[in-house]
Amino acid sequence: MQQLPIVYHEDYVVPLPEGHRFPMAKFKLLYERVCELIPLQQLQVHRPEFPKIEYLERVHDPNFIQDYIHGTLEFQAQRRIGLPWSDGLVTRTITAVGGTLLTTRLAIEKGIALNTAGGTHHAFPNYGSGFCIFNDFAIAIRQLQHEGEIQNVLIIDLDVHQGDGTAHIFSSDPNVFTCSLHCEKNFPNHKKQSDLDVPLPENIGDREYLQVLDDTLEKLFSQFSPDLVCYNAGTDPHKDDVLGKLQLTDKGIYQRDSTVLKACREKNIPIACVIGGGYGKDMKALIERHTFLFQAAHQIYVEEATPKVDSIQLTQACN
Repeated sequence: MQQLPIVYHEDYVVPLPEGHRFPMAKFKLLYERVCELIPLQQLQVHRPEFPKIEYLERVHDPNFIQDYIHGTLEFQAQRRIGLPWSDGLVTRTITAVGGTLLTTRLAIEKGIALNTAGGTHHAFPNYGSGFCIFNDFAIAIRQLQHEGEIQNVLIIDLDVHQGDGTAHIFSSDPNVFTCSLHCEKNFPNHKKQSDLDVPLPENIGDREYLQVLDDTLEKLFSQFSPDLVCYNAGTDPHKDDVLGKLQLTDKGIYQRDSTVLKACREKNIPIACVIGGGYGKDMKALIERHTFLFQAAHQIYVEEATPKVDSIQLTQACN
């Protein structure tokens, strides 16, 4: 039976001060909900290892890495990240990077793989920002490039916020194509230049968004042939997201994820997925929105595993 590869670690969750707007609890709750929605015999759960610090150094300044690990970042640098430092958060941050690296490896091997965390696209080489400390996709890509596992990579970032850190990191790398669909009037205020930026007006809904996505995917695959797609599936374009400003519905988020996954599978391109941003006071509804990525991937896996009956043979059998 075809099993969907997902990545999870219990260290993905650490305590934050009560009332903090980053929904840290969602990672464990998401994993548990996915295991409820998809039969366990159809899941292949992987536990990431703690990555070597040298992997992080392929992207980030060693001084920044050490300052963060040891809690010696200056106050303003720590404030820019937006998460209170702790030993547990250090472990959580680096473990999640390991999870995304494992997800990319599994995607290359299995065709699709999904991390139940990840998407830290606001992290720059020498500073963190917007709840992002180390840039997980960038670290994974640089490590796979170093190992000779991949050459050309396409990053499709559909978080509502532009992937500014990722765009900056790969700005001079012709083998990594960065694409960001994001709300134009949203964080970050000063955006970086992706290889393809698609700024969207506030309050855009399902129909308009999905049409833009279709056009963008057609453009991307007509001009770039990747060995791997890295997909940031942030749910913050949803109409109920408190940091979003777009108007996608549950159906729109599911269709978005399904569209990206199918486009890659039809071209036989491996796709590694992270969950990206998603914010709201209704944790149950937020978790459900994040499950759409996993449900869409599972549906594709089920369809691919279902034997297809040749129409000619079927006609002959009926006769």
